[in-house]
Amino acid sequence: MQDSRLQIMVHGDEVSDLTPKISNRHITLDSVSRTDNSNYMFLNLSIDSKMKSGFFKIDFFKKGQRVDRIDYELKQRSPNSRLREGFDNSDVIYLISPDRFVNALTENDHIEGMRPDTDRQNPSKRHGGDLEGIISRLDYIEEMGFSAIWICPLLESNQKEYSYHGYATTDYYKIDPRYGSNEDYVRLVQEANKRGIKIIMDQVLNHNGSYHYWSDDLPSEDWYHYAKDSIKPMTSHKRTVLSDPYVAQSDRVAFSDGWFVNRMPDLNQQNNLLATYLIQNAIFWIEYSGIQGIRQDTYSYPDPGFMNDWSSRILLEYPNFNLVGEEWSVNPAIVSRWQLGKQNNDGFESNMPSMMDFPLQKAIVSSINKEEQPWTNSFDEVYEMMGNDFLYPDPNNLVVFLDNHDMARIYDQVDGSKAKLEMALTYLYSTRGIPQVYYGTEIMLAYPENPGDHGRLRIDMPGGWEGDSINAFEGKGLSEDQIEIQELIKKLNLLRRNNTAFQTGHLLHYAPEKEVYVLFRFDKEKRFMIVFNKNKQAVDLDLRRFSEGINGSVIFKNAIDGKSVEIRDSLLRLKGFQSYIFELKP
Repeated sequence: MQDSRLQIMVHGDEVSDLTPKISNRHITLDSVSRTDNSNYMFLNLSIDSKMKSGFFKIDFFKKGQRVDRIDYELKQRSPNSRLREGFDNSDVIYLISPDRFVNALTENDHIEGMRPDTDRQNPSKRHGGDLEGIISRLDYIEEMGFSAIWICPLLESNQKEYSYHGYATTDYYKIDPRYGSNEDYVRLVQEANKRGIKIIMDQVLNHNGSYHYWSDDLPSEDWYHYAKDSIKPMTSHKRTVLSDPYVAQSDRVAFSDGWFVNRMPDLNQQNNLLATYLIQNAIFWIEYSGIQGIRQDTYSYPDPGFMNDWSSRILLEYPNFNLVGEEWSVNPAIVSRWQLGKQNNDGFESNMPSMMDFPLQKAIVSSINKEEQPWTNSFDEVYEMMGNDFLYPDPNNLVVFLDNHDMARIYDQVDGSKAKLEMALTYLYSTRGIPQVYYGTEIMLAYPENPGDHGRLRIDMPGGWEGDSINAFEGKGLSEDQIEIQELIKKLNLLRRNNTAFQTGHLLHYAPEKEVYVLFRFDKEKRFMIVFNKNKQAVDLDLRRFSEGINGSVIFKNAIDGKSVEIRDSLLRLKGFQSYIFELKP
């Protein structure tokens, strides 16, 4: 690796009383760190560039007698691993909740030693989806046109309750056996890469699961925040405290050090031993599995200095890699604070290349749902939110989305309106950034009875279980509307991936007028005009206003259906409540 240092955590009864020794001329034991818990020691090694892959021995002595020996393996780096390309704005991301996608192997639904919670009838329990299921449907994902998959956490989450979502890790080096094995995960990455699909790993640095063995035997008293307190203070969720010039220090601590919930201990990344453990773990999974990206959960909650060290160490080893953070704020001033290159007033500089664009998500849904009002246009919110892009160092490297695993599905958010969904999708694929689509959106998955219920918004993918009457993967039992949306997303994926104008091209937009919003995407290769008509009736759009965007070109076809476009007296006829992507030619 570029950084030759390695920290090894050793755990066992009274191991701190032992003296470790390494007899290898290419490995130096620089120091041994001990904590207030005698069951742990940390070996700090340096490995020179001449060290070859394979095993080396670590001996442990007590009073001059060897009492134990560990064979520790150094694996060989993959060829060109350092130069791997991360996900970028040429990609479209498909988000999967693995427990709810496809159950290919029923034999791993119940595993000895894993807390039994597989019950498909209960929305809060595991339903049986697994890695083999995802692998079995990679052809479908490829056919749909997605080029990257973000999978919610797959690491072991052996919790008594709510383990299916994966955000309460109990083993950082082990895929949950109900999903498969570490080797299965590597196979998933390899099979996806064969199809030109990148894999983005979901990781959690802020907290872990209460059933992690650390909880019963803390490596040090400050490993968790408030570890010894019987009542755990919960986080305030007040994200502004980190940049607020008037903040009380106690409010900042309440946000960063408080626990999410009682079953998720809050990790103290200011402990240098824990910080190194978490950084090395991320690098291990990148190198071992071959992934092309990491999505970092609850990005602003851990210690900011640690998060900078984490991202810097990863980018040192993989300079073309990409990382995206979750900062669930609809305020672009808060989200932009965390993107790499931002010069903040308080001097803080983040090293995170990409962020999830929650502000734009809210603006899209609000604009599409809003009714026309006097003196305003319903698309003003999107138009003005895009005007805030000056806050971001790199708006093209934001992940844009309509919904995800933590919010009501987009079809529920737009009140079960197919026309609104089509408009939202058109905007998602037309704007700057990296689009992300939640699994099932292509068949209008929804749960209108209780759209905010987490178990239901992570609903099973129809066709993922034997005996399902509806099969989204094979088109069985789908309604005409569902088939149309599935085909629309296919076409939008193809359009965006085949035209760099939508990836890295310029974006020009015009202030909404009379419930019509117009924007352009263009580069040296092609030029597109995207039009949203929120009027319920047909209107004639006067094209003379858009001469800067049209730039002497001619609108000649609808880029979605390929039909030619007729212009009369500089007027373009728009159907009521409809969006368009028009391709222009010189």
